[in-house]
Amino acid sequence: MEFRKVFDTIPEQFDRYRSRYTERLFSDLIAYAAIGPGKTVLELGPGTGQATDPVLNTGCDYHAIELGEHLYEKMIQKYGNYPNFSIIHDDFITHDFGNQKFDLIYSAATIQWIPEEIAFSKTFELLKPGGTLAMMLTKGDYKTPNEELYHHIQQVYSKYYKPAIEYQHGSFGYTHAPDYGYVDFEMREYRGKREFTAEEYVAYCGTHCDHLVIPEPYKSNLFAGLKKAVLDAGNRMVFDDTYVLYLTRKPPVDEGSNCRLKK
Repeated sequence: MEFRKVFDTIPEQFDRYRSRYTERLFSDLIAYAAIGPGKTVLELGPGTGQATDPVLNTGCDYHAIELGEHLYEKMIQKYGNYPNFSIIHDDFITHDFGNQKFDLIYSAATIQWIPEEIAFSKTFELLKPGGTLAMMLTKGDYKTPNEELYHHIQQVYSKYYKPAIEYQHGSFGYTHAPDYGYVDFEMREYRGKREFTAEEYVAYCGTHCDHLVIPEPYKSNLFAGLKKAVLDAGNRMVFDDTYVLYLTRKPPVDEGSNCRLKK
């Protein structure tokens, strides 16, 4: 199974434990892209809606495309009654959007699963002139607030982290957007904090795609070791989060024929 499809095996756990983003990030995004009624938005791979509500609630014409069948069904369950909500169960890489164009296309830690050239060139084509591409992700630091616990956890990983499939997912070139014709590229950062009990932390780790493909008995031993480490540290794990928002635009005049393609 492809790593990008593994999340679809745990829709309920994914919905409960995956991180959300700060209100300020969404306020800035919505203001930057001037999103509201009459504007058309596409979310790439919404999962179970970790970044959906603030945009959907603007009253925009919201569209999403989700690869996972069970994640798609979860999105229908949560948002199907919204009159401005629409979702497609398909692969963004191959889906034909016809003549659809969007004022905003955004991704919450999803665009990184798409080959860079496809991700940037296809979103560029799908945006209206002047439209916004927004890409967000979370960087979680649990070493700084729990240094002793962090070292214990690394020992657990050294012993039991034995995935059946090697995780080779590379770093997506977010800063390469201007190589595909985008302009006004910028990065903004926001701070947040999460706290987990031992049980919650193990459930959160169980939403990581590379953890889901660890064979037994290593998988059970890994999660048991992680749980014990947090219990021994007072049953509390703290994450200092940095939410990263990349913003860029398609030029106001369609200059697609003149954009530079990264080689």
